[in-house]
Amino acid sequence: MRRLKHLVRFGLAAALLGLLSPLAQAQGQRDPELKGLLERALHESGCFADKFEQQVWFVAMQPRLAKLVKNQTEREDILNHVNCEAKRLGLPPALVMAVIDVESRFDRWAVSSAGAVGLMQIMPFWPRQLGMKNEQLVHIPQNIRMGCTILKFYLDREKGDYTKALARYNGSVGRRNYADLVLARLADRWQFQ
Repeated sequence: MRRLKHLVRFGLAAALLGLLSPLAQAQGQRDPELKGLLERALHESGCFADKFEQQVWFVAMQPRLAKLVKNQTEREDILNHVNCEAKRLGLPPALVMAVIDVESRFDRWAVSSAGAVGLMQIMPFWPRQLGMKNEQLVHIPQNIRMGCTILKFYLDREKGDYTKALARYNGSVGRRNYADLVLARLADRWQFQ
């Protein structure tokens, strides 16, 4: 029943996206270079993480995430994909967890007022540009892979400056509120040695 409610909620939100999309476009995220990176990322093979390192990650993060994601399978899926994608791109996995926490509170069905969807709040114009369906944005692997690719793109563009990169990710360039919130969440909840 809960899944049906989420599907109905997502269906209604997706229908509204068509009406909101001109208003909900993150102007900076339409970079052609970013589109190419996302296309390549979506076609790359899976994760080849160090199994020991991955187990240590799970043991450390599982109890923290259990407070927010009750379903064990979904929780393991999130942790697996965050760890894999972060390692693949050279991102700190804890930073990705902090971004997800702030963006969606780990609700893969979340839809923002701007129309961004899923765990990492991916803008709805991306599926159309990448030959995907909007409903794929609530799938954990695709959402995390796209979100991590976008975050890495902005970190590279801002030469590793977390504050500036996070502001770009959120579409709040020139303001610190979002970046400060993510960095506080990183320090308070997700920091991992």
